[in-house]
Amino acid sequence: MYYPINLKIDDMKIVVIGGGKVAYRKCINFLAFNKKVVAVSEEFIKEFENIKDEIEIIKDSYNEKYIKEAFVVVAATNNKDVNHQIGTYCREYGKLVNVVDDGDISNFTVPSFVKRGDLLLSVSTGGKSPSLSAKIRKELEEVYDESYEEYVNLLGETRQIIINNADDVVERRKQLKELLNLSIDELKQGK
Repeated sequence: MYYPINLKIDDMKIVVIGGGKVAYRKCINFLAFNKKVVAVSEEFIKEFENIKDEIEIIKDSYNEKYIKEAFVVVAATNNKDVNHQIGTYCREYGKLVNVVDDGDISNFTVPSFVKRGDLLLSVSTGGKSPSLSAKIRKELEEVYDESYEEYVNLLGETRQIIINNADDVVERRKQLKELLNLSIDELKQGK
């Protein structure tokens, strides 16, 4: 069973081993969080050209030296034995590892997610049905559109004003609860 957690990956080295579609998708996911990754593979699909300036690409076969300093590793090669070898090494050395074709050796999975600024909604089936996760993610994208980025920012700013100005704990809690009933326009007016 997986425990839900959000990681601050700003200062973590992340390595994706593989150059195919799954590896590409994993790189794109990390880039969505402004995290540069290292991708290692002998060959890369053409889509990697689109992100070559945003990631570090190493054209080579897997070698432990590429993951020795990594904190997060994704094993996404088309070779099950190599992926297993990567997973075993990472587990032995206390690294977070996602082996795309072996959930048993992985110690984390990446859920489907919707990101609207600081609002992050994620859905996971524990690897049992990625297509269901994707379906639910699409539904969430419709409900929580791009406007939620601004809404969350305004809520955060207003929350901080309330915390700084309301000395009475009961009154502060009441005001914070009432915030959620305000629309974006109402929050803008209150600024």
